[in-house]
Amino acid sequence: MSLPLFPLNAVLFPGCVLDLQLFEARYLDMIGRCMKQGEGFGVVCITEGSEVGDVPDGISLIGCEALVTDFQQQDNGLLGIRVIGGRRFRVISADTQKDQLLIGQVQWLEEPADNPLQEEDDDLVALLAALAEHPMVAALNMGLTASGQQSLSNQLAYLLPFTEEAKIELLEIDDAEERLDAIQELLDQMQGDIQI
Repeated sequence: MSLPLFPLNAVLFPGCVLDLQLFEARYLDMIGRCMKQGEGFGVVCITEGSEVGDVPDGISLIGCEALVTDFQQQDNGLLGIRVIGGRRFRVISADTQKDQLLIGQVQWLEEPADNPLQEEDDDLVALLAALAEHPMVAALNMGLTASGQQSLSNQLAYLLPFTEEAKIELLEIDDAEERLDAIQELLDQMQGDIQI
């Protein structure tokens, strides 16, 4: 499956909301095509290089489909779009077009069924509720409620201040319970760093 890729210094997760400002012609054209065809594009994290200018030297090979839910002209004249994360995918290969747009051959990843929340998830559910009250998080209008372990793990992995490398690793984990364990481990490490 061929998918236009948007390399960013961010990791998008299924069901999560991301606001983007577009000014480069290649991405304005890409969004125009996606919206006309009612299709999404792929968000992949930059591992080497920068967001602006040439195609980055390195991107993560795991990404998330982005579906445009809203768009508007910003005060600075740029196009602002809001996307929601769709399916996860693995990049098999990627080629750069003449206009410097990256086109990936991708394979969609199986999404396991969303397991119900367990009693041991209560602390993480409370953490998500606390995050929902932060003004920057509230502005995303993600409707932060975890319907199960999958949505809880996606939202926490997306919103918590982990490194991009850690987020890429979390996005790669198929099993929601395993991802929640990994999130808890990262939180424990962060708390350990704070206490030192």
